[in-house]
Amino acid sequence: MKISIIIPIYNEAESLPELWSVLRNVLENQNYPWEVVFVDDGSTDKTFSVIQGIVKNTNESTFAIKLRRNFGQTAAIAAGIDHSDGEIIILMDADLQNDATDIPLLLEKINQGYDVVSGWRRNREDHFLTRTLPSRTANWLISWVTGVKLHDYGCTLKAYRREVITGFRIYGEMHRFIPAYAGYVGAKIAEVPVKHHSRKYGSTNYGLERIFKVILDLFTVKFLISYSHKPLYLFGGVGILLFGVGIGILLFLVTRRLVSGVSPYLSPLFPASTLFVLMGFQSILMGLIAELLSRTYHEAQGKTTYTIQKIIGK
Repeated sequence: MKISIIIPIYNEAESLPELWSVLRNVLENQNYPWEVVFVDDGSTDKTFSVIQGIVKNTNESTFAIKLRRNFGQTAAIAAGIDHSDGEIIILMDADLQNDATDIPLLLEKINQGYDVVSGWRRNREDHFLTRTLPSRTANWLISWVTGVKLHDYGCTLKAYRREVITGFRIYGEMHRFIPAYAGYVGAKIAEVPVKHHSRKYGSTNYGLERIFKVILDLFTVKFLISYSHKPLYLFGGVGILLFGVGIGILLFLVTRRLVSGVSPYLSPLFPASTLFVLMGFQSILMGLIAELLSRTYHEAQGKTTYTIQKIIGK
């Protein structure tokens, strides 16, 4: 069972030597073949020079991918997954807030038969109002919408069996939703408490604006999980509801006209009913179009979300 450690990196030159020292010691004490994939996501500091030094001065299966610009953490993770070959994929951050010594805990759970093992930062070393509270709210919302109950979707430190995460493409900020996708295909998911450290070097690359991206991505995830194969169920269901409301209002107006003699054209309900009928009909048509797009999506060849400048050490 080979392990692939994938580390997306953006401007973490100061953290990398310490990270590599701890990570290498942890991996050398495991009884598994392993590789480390550093993915430089368009860093503007000396990050890639430091990575080159690590790759050059080690005999282990370690290599680096340099992206042409900053595509975001999700794209960097996708690049690492695509170019790794381990049966077990472990993701972790490069800022030293994840602890590499927790990797054996993840592997222990994998060996118990789980397909996904998610780290849970039970005691977070982050500012409560700007990081911890929004994260807890997001975790509750994601768990409720997707049906996959986790305490900490935002923790990068996770382990996956390759077969449960290679059947779909991830975009935007969707790396945090990988457990939900895996749950959709029937993966067995576990969660283990892991250590979390305060940031030692530099500053975080994420702000509160990420919350809005996560919420929008959550709509996409819910659609892909529940309706990607049959989008007509969503659009058609909404269309039938709107159509039914419109017809119901029209029947009420006609009945009132017959009983009380009130003209339906004088009521504001008449244009409202017409609008509901038209919206319902349009929604059903959108569902049919989505069905065609869905078939194109599932049958077309996949395209990557990144562009690689170079790969060294492989």
